[in-house]
Amino acid sequence: MKNKFILVFALFLLTGFHYCVGENSADGENDSENVVKVDDDLGSSREGSRTDDGAVKREEEAIKLDGLNVAQIKELRDKAEKFVFQAEVNRMMKLIINSLYRNKEIFLRELISNASDALDKIRLLSLTDKNALDATEELVIRIKADKDNHVLHITDTGVGMTKQDLVNNLGTIAKSGTSEFFNKLTESASSHDASDLIGQFGVGFYSAFLVADRIVVTSKHNDDKQHIWESDAASFSVVEDPRGDTLKRGTTISLYMKEEAYDFLEQDTVRTLILKYSQFINFSIYLWNSKTETVEEPVEEEEKDESADGEDKIVDEDEEGKVEEEKDEDKPKTKKVEKTTWDWDLVNDSKPIWTRKPAEIEDAEYDQFYKSLTKEHDTPLSKIHFVAEGEVTFKSLLFVPRAQPQDHFNRYGKKNENIKLYVRRVFITDDFQDMMPSYLSFIRGVVDSDDLPLNVSRETLQQHKLLKVIKKKLVRKTLDMIKKINDKDYENFWKEYSTNIKLGLIEDSVNRSRLAKLLRFQSSNSKDAFTSLAGYVERMKPKQEHVYYIAGASREEVETSPFVEKLLRKGYEVLYLIEAVDEYCVNSLPEFEGKKFQNVAKEGFTIGDSKSKEVLDKLNERFEPLTKWLEENALKDKIQKAKVSERLSDSPCALVAGMFGWTANMERLAVSNAHSKTHDSQKDFYLNQKKTLEINPRHPLIKELLNRVETDKNDETAKKMAQVLFETATLRSGYMLKDTVGFAERIETMMRQTLGISLDEKADEEPDLEESAETTGENAEDFSAEDENEEIGRAHV
Repeated sequence: MKNKFILVFALFLLTGFHYCVGENSADGENDSENVVKVDDDLGSSREGSRTDDGAVKREEEAIKLDGLNVAQIKELRDKAEKFVFQAEVNRMMKLIINSLYRNKEIFLRELISNASDALDKIRLLSLTDKNALDATEELVIRIKADKDNHVLHITDTGVGMTKQDLVNNLGTIAKSGTSEFFNKLTESASSHDASDLIGQFGVGFYSAFLVADRIVVTSKHNDDKQHIWESDAASFSVVEDPRGDTLKRGTTISLYMKEEAYDFLEQDTVRTLILKYSQFINFSIYLWNSKTETVEEPVEEEEKDESADGEDKIVDEDEEGKVEEEKDEDKPKTKKVEKTTWDWDLVNDSKPIWTRKPAEIEDAEYDQFYKSLTKEHDTPLSKIHFVAEGEVTFKSLLFVPRAQPQDHFNRYGKKNENIKLYVRRVFITDDFQDMMPSYLSFIRGVVDSDDLPLNVSRETLQQHKLLKVIKKKLVRKTLDMIKKINDKDYENFWKEYSTNIKLGLIEDSVNRSRLAKLLRFQSSNSKDAFTSLAGYVERMKPKQEHVYYIAGASREEVETSPFVEKLLRKGYEVLYLIEAVDEYCVNSLPEFEGKKFQNVAKEGFTIGDSKSKEVLDKLNERFEPLTKWLEENALKDKIQKAKVSERLSDSPCALVAGMFGWTANMERLAVSNAHSKTHDSQKDFYLNQKKTLEINPRHPLIKELLNRVETDKNDETAKKMAQVLFETATLRSGYMLKDTVGFAERIETMMRQTLGISLDEKADEEPDLEESAETTGENAEDFSAEDENEEIGRAHV
């Protein structure tokens, strides 16, 4: 209580002191009128002091950037009515300047949004008041950057503000004039047209203090004279403009920039920010811009005289030449000069076509908008334009590009900037991770909502629940758009985005059935064309219960696989999964239109009726001695079990993975994964799983092996044959051999026996290169000595 009392008393003393000083200064002025003055012309004589007096006059008459000379500024400051900000201005301003906004560049978005609101207000008022646009019918925003004086001007021809509006709207922080205007319109019949108004919180204007030390607002309302509002973020003043009504109607905001914000005075920077945040504002935005052009100007008289004098000194003997020169002199002489011109350039020439009805928009307009949005030269592959209503209402326009960047999957799962969020055509952000799922991150477009709940800075959404609603609707509309792509264009789409759709089927369980309809695979039905799952189901045999598929590294590999031999012979269609993600994708899809998927390289495969099963049972009984011998004797450490195969036709045997095991293709992908751990227990478990050896009971090798086993279970030749059969089946089935050296030795043994070469015969020993080199050297030295002696003898003779 004591501290508060002292504070109040100090304020009272300061107020009284200010009042006394004001009275004293006023009395002093009155007294000074009665004081005898010296001659007026003192200092105006033609002496040295005349220059100083003239300089003062020139300074008072000098015109400043904002149209006020020194005398007018002095008058303005003296007559200005001073105010202090409400709502604890110091703390509030610090919050706004230092905490509310993350990026300084936001200030231009906020001020342009305010200007757009002012233009919308006068447009709405003109619907009921025909005289509202008498001052000027132009509804535009003009931005001018003065680099010399470090001032940025933003002018609009909107509704403007009265003196009281300046005090109430700019002097009271967090008081939104737009909100008040909207509340008034809500009570009237024109409330529907007010949906274009942007401002909600009444703090956007103060973001200008992020880049400016001082702000001057000049405003003219139809119901009042032109006034000037000025503030340095600590206090503000309002005064009638001594220049008169120069604006006719509207508002000019002049920002006196901080030194660290001088970059925002560059024309390219301002243009970039306008295009980024306010490109789709309803009203035209003009930027005061300079252009350098090369023009031809006539040569000045002095230059002509000099050139004429030079020509008089030259004496030509040829008269015809003189005549030609005279003719040339008669023509006006020009020179090329680079000239800088200034003019207003329209910046936002792209209009927000998503706000119009789709029936009113032509394809050429969509293509032009897509190019301006994405900065690409190609037209989109497909598009969808819709309005979503419900828990949150928004308009959206989405595009499928013809190609995606080469490094797309290097950035997969990271934030992308392909979907831009607008609120009433004002750009808010494109920094989204949840607006679109990762597999649809290639989609480009815009989302515009009128009632999206944002935080005060309008940079982030407050409720993540609505983001999920928007995401859900965007995904479904996108999948519908892709589904409607015609067959010819869909081939191009599938070449570019097949991996995205397959990853989506793995990641997005909610839309799995929708994504399944978009899948395309190669199949045994056609060598060139892709087939859809729906097309496969239509071509299935009458009693076929499964969709058969096989995965591998290439089409040639899967076509010649032993697992598809019998299926192809009987006319069944098999899907060929030859891309790395294919098998993962199909494993995530339990069924399609009631038909389950069957990997023909795994257990559980069956074809045929009851008669075929009876035949298979008899074959199992007939070959039981061989299968039992393979399990318990010859290959007991290498296979889980052996059985008679139902899928083999030409091959003697094959290795089949368990129902929940890894096929050869999955093992290859797991081993080649560069991001896997060195010792991964899960990977090691699947890689070390034993497989089932299926034998072909109709193959001669299997029949001979059965005969040998029935004759002698300890036959060494039978054991070696079983070992080689297992290793060839491993390779034929696509798996990797563990004992490659042993396999090579067994093949070599078979080749020796076939060619009649003794198994004990070894390769010839290689001669010792060092000994042979020494012998060669000694012979060379002897030879050179003999030659030397012969040469000496010949010389002597």
